[in-house]
Amino acid sequence: MKTLITNIKELLQVRETSISKVSGAEMALLPTIKNAYLVIENNIIADFGSMENCPKINTDTIIDAAGKMVLPTWCDSHTHIVYAGNREQEFVDRINGLSYEEIANRGGGILNSAKKLNETSEEEIYNQSKVRLEEVMKLGTGAVEIKSGYGLSVEGELKMLRVIKKLASNYPIAIKATFLGAHAFPLEYKDNHEGYIDLIINEMLPKIAKENLAQYIDAFCETGYFSVAETERIMEAGLRFGLIPKVHVNQFNAIGGIQACVKHKALSVDHLEVMNPEDIEVLKNTGTMPVALPSCSYFLSIPYTPAREMISAGLPLALATDFNPGSTPSGNMNFVVATACIKMKMTPEEAINAATINGAYAMGLSETHGSITVGKKANIIITKPITSFYQLPYAFGSNLIDAVMIEGEVIS
Repeated sequence: MKTLITNIKELLQVRETSISKVSGAEMALLPTIKNAYLVIENNIIADFGSMENCPKINTDTIIDAAGKMVLPTWCDSHTHIVYAGNREQEFVDRINGLSYEEIANRGGGILNSAKKLNETSEEEIYNQSKVRLEEVMKLGTGAVEIKSGYGLSVEGELKMLRVIKKLASNYPIAIKATFLGAHAFPLEYKDNHEGYIDLIINEMLPKIAKENLAQYIDAFCETGYFSVAETERIMEAGLRFGLIPKVHVNQFNAIGGIQACVKHKALSVDHLEVMNPEDIEVLKNTGTMPVALPSCSYFLSIPYTPAREMISAGLPLALATDFNPGSTPSGNMNFVVATACIKMKMTPEEAINAATINGAYAMGLSETHGSITVGKKANIIITKPITSFYQLPYAFGSNLIDAVMIEGEVIS
């Protein structure tokens, strides 16, 4: 199966050789080709270039993209797509003045989602979650990380991870699974943190490893949740079972979690709404990708990740949705890119790099996703006719996507 896309107004994120990520000043550089063509063979990018060099080849399908942009699909490296029900009432509670922490202290928040999940069948959780997954695919996401963390029990966490595995089997989108048993302490372990961490390490992790249900391990390292020492213990246990750390940190407070994550070679540190100079310094020249979640800041009215300071310091930055029922009930990466430009003062070039190549890095997919490179997966967004790619974040309320291809197939 060979597809030729012709007359592309501008082909974005073209990389002749595969790179793993972009950092600092490099984030402002987005390589493109104007008046371009793209050849897809089966599910792989086979060739691209300027229309004046377009080869005369036999193809199964020709797509005329005159006036349209083509770019790699978004790589969303931080989501909680698998959950049961919703938390609409908490949304209204916040409008009426309650904070995220106050809602959690009243039994809402993560514990509310855990109660609903443990009362819901695996089949029903799958049916609810696949609707969300199909939605984000239509919005241009071609790779996604999905976390557990709403089970907070052996069976609940396993149930979530089995749903994630089933989604990965049934859909062409690349899915990475993260075990987040350390999302909150269940009520029965509220005064017995040691007991719950033992449950994670001695019961959950061996079963997850036996069934090969996750690639990464996470913890909510935050005041009132998991301390730095507790997070370190969980990361170390995960590493023994072959799970690489990807950790929630610095959402409300800077408590030294980033330093612990770098020490344990975490693939990413996510949230980062509160950053001090020491946090930025420790991330320099490491393999750990900082990940910002701007739609979470938007929804909770909390500070935004200080992108300008981090990029000026030479760091890379990825963008992700944090799609979850409590703090970000949206998986729309287009809105994330726009919000990063509008509220975090990232340029469109920086935001697109953060949502593609750096997002791929943040879930271990740099070799196959995140750029227009020969040999990578044929996962692309074809926009509607637009004046320039700046219009993508500028017209933040408009759906400017004409078609999405995942593994070389247009998704319906």
